[in-house]
Amino acid sequence: MTISTPPPPSPSPAPAAAGPGDHDLGPGGNKLLWFLLFAAVVFAVLRPMSPQAWLGLIDWQTMGALTGLLAITQGVERSGVLQSAARALLARTGSARQLALLLCAVAAALAALVTNDVSLFLLVPLTRELAAQAHLPLARLVALEALAVNAGSSLTPIGNPQNLYLWHKSGESFGGFIAMMAPTVGLMLLLLVATILITMPRAPIKLAADTRRTPTRPGLLALSGALFVGFVLALELHQWAPALAVVLAIYALWHRPVLMKLDWALLATFALMFVVLHQLAALPQVAALLRGLPLDQPMAAYLAAIGASQVISNVPATLVLADAVPNVAVLAIAVNVGGFGFVAGSMANLIALRLARAPGALKEFHRISLPFLAVCAPLVAWLAL
Repeated sequence: MTISTPPPPSPSPAPAAAGPGDHDLGPGGNKLLWFLLFAAVVFAVLRPMSPQAWLGLIDWQTMGALTGLLAITQGVERSGVLQSAARALLARTGSARQLALLLCAVAAALAALVTNDVSLFLLVPLTRELAAQAHLPLARLVALEALAVNAGSSLTPIGNPQNLYLWHKSGESFGGFIAMMAPTVGLMLLLLVATILITMPRAPIKLAADTRRTPTRPGLLALSGALFVGFVLALELHQWAPALAVVLAIYALWHRPVLMKLDWALLATFALMFVVLHQLAALPQVAALLRGLPLDQPMAAYLAAIGASQVISNVPATLVLADAVPNVAVLAIAVNVGGFGFVAGSMANLIALRLARAPGALKEFHRISLPFLAVCAPLVAWLAL
């Protein structure tokens, strides 16, 4: 992998306080949001349908989970605990490379246990605060964390939505699925470590001169922590709607500023993505293309799943290809590898970049993720196929 490392940023305050409109994925400069809106309008003209049918294209369970987690994340941020945790972590970390290895290890482990998006909601705000208190490349750290959660979540049936679906389809035991994915995930993690060693400097971390001291609000932290645990449990029980109502009601009654800071542009991006990707997958040309591919052959299925993930994201690609690819193991490996590469490969990528609020995050992500996919895909094919 040949990724050059730019020189460390000059000693100036980190831009962590940028608002939602000040970065690649903000409402003012969110090229993806505007592109999805344009694509939705085009599909509305070419394939008209009723408003109810349009709303039916949106995965409301995912939207509800995303809304609740965004609100709880804002609650944790406003409690001031991230600032204190960042100071403690920086005091015990020697270099940016060491910090990146630690954050990515935690991200991968959490993703395997509590899904990739929940892992990002826990770690990216902390990473943003770390960059605010030291001269750290925030966009690069978050890009590496996105790779880490995509790799870690690939290991277990509960790590991401495509694995959960394919696990039930395969009939494998929980341990059997892990054993099936372990060699691929091991290779992904080795490549991730190599990427961190290449892209992150080993120079000592320098704290910013104007490190902020934010007072901690233990009550808000305790409330947000309790809401997080309850909300995740409710999601596991498929009770997202009442759980979301409870979260929003509690913040509205006692901590209304939390809801005022919700990232509505991210929610709009995901809603439009569901609409556009479902419309794209339903095109007759897509079905005809799939019929013309020899998807019963492992290598053809592997390449098709990775390619489809780059265009329509790996979860829709899984649903589109599940009945056409007889080898579930090949499909599971391929769609997880397909989470790397372009930002659309995995919805976790979008969440990571949006939470980062970092200028140049989209460009930095592709600078790392595209070469990662170019190296990972052939190596996994050699190992697994």
